[in-house]
Amino acid sequence: MDSGSRSTASPRPAEEDFARPPAEEDFARRPAEEDSSGLSERDEAILAFERGWWKYAGVKEQAIRAEFGLSATRYYQVLNAVIDREDALAHDPLLVRRLRRLRASRRRTRTARRLDADA
Repeated sequence: MDSGSRSTASPRPAEEDFARPPAEEDFARRPAEEDSSGLSERDEAILAFERGWWKYAGVKEQAIRAEFGLSATRYYQVLNAVIDREDALAHDPLLVRRLRRLRASRRRTRTARRLDADA
């Protein structure tokens, strides 16, 4: 058997294929600069972070503070605004749809708890 004809490429993407937002930039204070997709650099960095936040060491809230200089509450406010935008859906449809589904599921759970408490 000719081993030269077999592909040795890994089916997993290389680590550098995942965009990581620059840690040294202060996304909390820098004005949002839009590119041709209509998303600001910060918005794209937030989507990239959501795509692979589990790769960061430690608790997600600590990674949010380190990467963006935002409190977790403010980060999620910004994230919710971003995933409501059509530009974000065009930029990364799978991620944005997943985040929208998770948000809707959480809302349904909260509503059900409130209705159970009222009964």
